[in-house]
Amino acid sequence: MTNAAERFVGIDVSKARLDVAVHAAASTWHVENSDGGIATLVQRLTELSPTLIVLEATGGFELPLMAQLMHARLPTVVLNPRRVRDFARATGQLAKTDKLDAQVLAHLAATLRPSARALPSDEEEHLTALLTRRRQLVEMLTVEQNRLQTVRAALRADIEEHLAWLNQTLDKRDDEIDRFVPSSSVWQAKDAILRSVPGVGRVTASTLLRMLPELGTLNRQQIAALVGVAPLNKDSGNRRGKRRVYGGRAAVRSVLYMAALAATRFNPRIKTFYQRLLQQGKALEYFNRQFCNLLMEIDMHKIRRCHFCGRVILLDTGELIGTSFRDRQPAPREPYLAAAFEERRALPSADTPRAAYPPQK
Repeated sequence: MTNAAERFVGIDVSKARLDVAVHAAASTWHVENSDGGIATLVQRLTELSPTLIVLEATGGFELPLMAQLMHARLPTVVLNPRRVRDFARATGQLAKTDKLDAQVLAHLAATLRPSARALPSDEEEHLTALLTRRRQLVEMLTVEQNRLQTVRAALRADIEEHLAWLNQTLDKRDDEIDRFVPSSSVWQAKDAILRSVPGVGRVTASTLLRMLPELGTLNRQQIAALVGVAPLNKDSGNRRGKRRVYGGRAAVRSVLYMAALAATRFNPRIKTFYQRLLQQGKALEYFNRQFCNLLMEIDMHKIRRCHFCGRVILLDTGELIGTSFRDRQPAPREPYLAAAFEERRALPSADTPRAAYPPQK
């Protein structure tokens, strides 16, 4: 039952306008999707003091509104459009207009009450913008490189010039990310933990830090499901369907995929694991899921032995104070690390030169 004092608001976002609906009050209106329209809407919603405001992702058109709502300290959540449409069908709402969509969003907010998002800091917003721009540059590079293979000779110089500019800009963004992440005391220790794993580089580490802030707060099953690498059952009666993965955060999953490929070459323990799976007839996608699940086990807040390189990670008041089993003897207050130290002493660590790894066949 919804309390009479509670107000749940749904906002359908389009390029031209914003349709607003308040649950139970049967109140609807719309404003222009512009700076002036957003300011007017935020002021009206502030006076309304809603319990929760729900939007659906609309290809980026929702971002200016979401930012203003959060800066006004209004509880806001952005949902996947597929989830909203499934809820509408479940309630028997098959028709679709902007006004009806806003009413569905308000109904969903009152019924499911999804958790509101925390206000991102300026640092988080800046890193998100850098990672998004980098991903766009990589996508444009791929398109232009593919186009270069089939273009007429008279136009090759134009594409090559564009490719040179894209590569130069990509290098600048990479350098900016490299400087920005270590400058944050919050991310510095976590970045060191992630990059201690052979196969995890700057792109993977920075993407996990910003696009997966839940890392270290959920168990490996929950975090794997959140990313979209947890196989989902598809059983009915006596039938046992094939487990598949879908949904989740595609941006995180794509960088983890590339990290898994790199780990099969430069991480000896992962390479052995990968070859064993291939001998069992497992597909590459299965290995990628296993690698991601193992990586998700790294605890950002506790002493933890890395699954891949044997490092001991010690976090005390947010500072990385451990190095590796090879370089650091356990202190007297850490006797339980002694056996692990002896076990890992002879194994290569993340600091071992690549030439010292076992030769690849």
